[in-house]
Amino acid sequence: MKHVSILIPEGHTSLVNIAGTHQIFNQINDICIRMGKKAVFDVHLVGLKKEAKQDTGLFSAYPDYVIGDVKKTDMIIIPAIHNEQNEGIERNKEFIPWMIYHYKNGAELISFCIGAYLLAATGLLKGKECATHWAHAGSFRKMFPEVDLVDDRIMTAEDGIYTSGGAYSYLNLLLYLIEKNAGRDIAILASKLFMIDIDKESQSPFIIFEGQKDHGDELVMEAQRIIENKYNDKMTVDELAAELALSRRSLERRFKKATANTILEYIQRTKIEAAKKQLESGRKTVHEVMYEVGYNDPKSFRDLFKYHTGMSPVNYRNKFGL
Repeated sequence: MKHVSILIPEGHTSLVNIAGTHQIFNQINDICIRMGKKAVFDVHLVGLKKEAKQDTGLFSAYPDYVIGDVKKTDMIIIPAIHNEQNEGIERNKEFIPWMIYHYKNGAELISFCIGAYLLAATGLLKGKECATHWAHAGSFRKMFPEVDLVDDRIMTAEDGIYTSGGAYSYLNLLLYLIEKNAGRDIAILASKLFMIDIDKESQSPFIIFEGQKDHGDELVMEAQRIIENKYNDKMTVDELAAELALSRRSLERRFKKATANTILEYIQRTKIEAAKKQLESGRKTVHEVMYEVGYNDPKSFRDLFKYHTGMSPVNYRNKFGL
């Protein structure tokens, strides 16, 4: 049986992550027992104190153990922490050496959504892939540039470290962990019982591209404004550089450093975001939207749209259109 430690951080924490994991893992145990199998998860709540009051004042959580009581664990679950990120890490820094110790002694580390910040603060994500909520991608990259953030992914798994994307995508990671520890048949049953879409891999359809704007480079900010104001034009990188009176090489270098996107990527993502909004309104055909955002090749537009959203334009309109 896997000893599972669900962390109860100090501050404002996702109780949904905590209660959902506790409930689902324990119900998986019940399912296994009814099927004549052994229970899989030994689930515990672990905190820094015996009572963790939420900053909202609405709830308190009561851990089974404090970290000093746990001598051996197999899985450590890190829920989302909703405080400002540096504050959240500071208030929960005592978890960091404890997680490092148990990871080096065989425990797997699992973060949900923006729990990835506390996980990254251990240094164990250096050079590894990590998912988190897409809306926090810019902030996360700025704080942890050594981590390979894959902001379009629902989950990652590498060297005993698992991360999930935004909000309720933690359920998809739970299914993955259930399959890994209890088998595919139990994971499929859990998917049906809890109505979770199994084998979901991307959070791309839910991303709202707004561009990294807190970098402080005014010239790059001006480049972003030009791109966003002229998204329906066929603008080239050379034309943009000329308008800003800067060499293409210098502009590309500064732009990538500031926004984590190449200029071409930024142009494409701006156009696709505009296309998404028009498809959501439902008033134009896919071809009309394609022309509106500056494309005239249906296949190229469809391929680019699917690359950035994980869906075809038609499927996107059917899913999100009014």
